Amino acid sequence: MTDNAPVLHHEATGPEDAPVLLLGPSLGTSLDIWVPQLAALARAHRVIRYDLPGHGGSPASLLPRQEPGATTVADLAGLVLDLADRHGIGGFHYAGVSLGGAIGTYLAVHRPDRVASLALVCTSAHFGGAQPWRERAALVREKGMAPVAATAPARWFAHPETATTPRGAALLADHAAADPAGYAACCDALAAFDERPGLAAVTAPTQVVAGAGDVATPVSHGSELADSVPGARLDVVDGGHLAVVEEPAAVTELLVAHLARAERS
Repeated sequence: MTDNAPVLHHEATGPEDAPVLLLGPSLGTSLDIWVPQLAALARAHRVIRYDLPGHGGSPASLLPRQEPGATTVADLAGLVLDLADRHGIGGFHYAGVSLGGAIGTYLAVHRPDRVASLALVCTSAHFGGAQPWRERAALVREKGMAPVAATAPARWFAHPETATTPRGAALLADHAAADPAGYAACCDALAAFDERPGLAAVTAPTQVVAGAGDVATPVSHGSELADSVPGARLDVVDGGHLAVVEEPAAVTELLVAHLARAERS
């Protein structure tokens, strides 16, 4: 990648000489999903949050292939590595929510030399089969974001009132504003994703966080990750798929403790 090649939109926070922590968002959200954790994580780390293609400030044109069905999690992981390379980052800690977590899992399996530790929040090694994601991608390509944005609160939040809070409302606005081409491509990536065969090869210290009320990636998916990744820890917090927003303090505490353990080891 050349120095002037476009990269994922991102924001860096924290000491420039501190260990790097990359934070990956979920489908339909922006890097702002991590605002509740940012201050605590940036005390001891150079935190780099990024937007997925077609989300936030990242254009869908960053995708190497935009035709329906073409995008994979490997493509998205490649964009994350491009971002790290742009900053001269070799190894990094990684935490991700949902699709952001799938990207981290892919990197930990296929590029273990880059991943110093891994935190998987409300995510899975597979996302329930390809057909529902292909149907959602087709719907968005045909009708735009409105149909899926309308159903986001039920998918994201265990507590309906979260949708009416300032943070919940901002996340829902990000969802509605996503570029249908980028969102659909990310759905294609989830449709094709199944990293279960590679989990036993993960060497990075791994923390799994599941939401007790998560209907998108239930606790059983977190348990499968923790049971399959050697030495992984599983903790269950209250809240739904976006537990980082519904239970920010609990998630923050787990991530800070995980990073401290990883750096001690």
